[in-house]
Amino acid sequence: MSRPLPTQGPVVFSVSEITRDIRRTLGDSFDDVWVRGEITGFKRHQPSGHLYFSLKDEGAVLACAMWKMVAGALRFAPADGMEVEARGSIDVYARRGSYQLIVRELTPGGRGALLLALEELRRRLGAEGLFDPARKRSLPRYPRRIGLVTSPSGAAVRDLLHGLARRWPLAEVVLLPVPVQGKGAAEAVAAGIRRMNDWGWPEVLIVGRGGGSLEDLWAFNEEPLVRAIAASRIPVVSAVGHEVDRTLCDEAADLRAPTPSAAAELATPDRHETGRHVARLRGRATAAVERTLAIGAGRLAEARASYGFRRPQDLLGSWGQELDRLHARLRRALGMGLDGWRERLRRVRAAYGLRRPQDLFADPGRRLRLAHGRLGAEMARALARRADAWRGARRQLVALSPRGVLARGYALVRLPDGRLVRSWRETPPGTRLALEFAEGGARARVESAAPSAGASAAPTPAAPRCAAHAHESDVPAEGGRDDS
Repeated sequence: MSRPLPTQGPVVFSVSEITRDIRRTLGDSFDDVWVRGEITGFKRHQPSGHLYFSLKDEGAVLACAMWKMVAGALRFAPADGMEVEARGSIDVYARRGSYQLIVRELTPGGRGALLLALEELRRRLGAEGLFDPARKRSLPRYPRRIGLVTSPSGAAVRDLLHGLARRWPLAEVVLLPVPVQGKGAAEAVAAGIRRMNDWGWPEVLIVGRGGGSLEDLWAFNEEPLVRAIAASRIPVVSAVGHEVDRTLCDEAADLRAPTPSAAAELATPDRHETGRHVARLRGRATAAVERTLAIGAGRLAEARASYGFRRPQDLLGSWGQELDRLHARLRRALGMGLDGWRERLRRVRAAYGLRRPQDLFADPGRRLRLAHGRLGAEMARALARRADAWRGARRQLVALSPRGVLARGYALVRLPDGRLVRSWRETPPGTRLALEFAEGGARARVESAAPSAGASAAPTPAAPRCAAHAHESDVPAEGGRDDS
């Protein structure tokens, strides 16, 4: 106590004073302690985010509090029943007069640590795609060779063998004995799977064991075994524990069986159902064959009842008669063809050229000279026709050239934008005009514009009558163009 003992009479503390002294004493004595226990009464307070729970064991209960800043750094989700180890200091909650552990660090302990490690491994392997449903393969419908990788003792292997023999005795079964529990079990099972794959004999593998606690089944949650199942080229059926047990091997296998007995049923067909299916197929095949035979028999009966089968000699005789007719037609056609060719050959031989062939080559030089003379005369006449046509076209171009019109005293009148003036209406007073003569040009300005005599007649392309002053200074520097 911080207060000295009195020399006479009892010392009386207030509740706050004694609580404060107890708090100081406990805080000094238990400033940094680790406590292991099972979580109970877990509660996350809203909206503060603080965690409140108790740790218990067989003989006591300890209240705990974890502030929001510390709770935000947890790597797992605390829950009732989880065994944990808490680090912190003992404090007194003055309003209730009770002590509690202010938790600064919380980690899973025992089973909780296993669950945390299991969840972390599941997350990491899942990110690699080992549990992706798309990579899982289907089992063979009628397996002939089945491999078992399990312990040779125990109820699991007996259930497997009994189920396989009952459902599908046609399959051959090979057992590869391995330990399924304890240190090194995961590596032994993984090696057995790889050995079966190297052998390549089985068409399907069943890997598993009977039920047990989380610790008993832990080998089927270890990374080497999970990777061996995912890498197997042979489809794998995982049969670990009971219905409620779930391991990482179940998630990596191609098919998960809730129990070893169920694995035998999932990996093989039912022989009785298969026999009934075969019987149905046999009946359908027999009916199909009988229908085919009945149809064939009907067709045969129709054929036998036909005229050809009743009087086959008549049928063969009519065919022979038709053959004789076609043979006679062929001989007539060949004879007519040969007679035609003979007549053509006779006419050709009677031709003059074949009677006197020497006349065809009597004077080739004379014929060549005649042809040369005719060719020269024809070329001279063609050139004369072309020259006459060219001279006529030139005369037409000269007659139609606008320069020829200008040479007769006419002029071209243009507006400032270069358009030709065709009517007095286009030249109001003040309009500047460009005049083009046969030689040179001038610029003018319109003082007045009026229609010419006989305005009712159609307008002519001549320049409008207008009064304009032409200035020599306005004459273009270059003369008119010669468009002829």
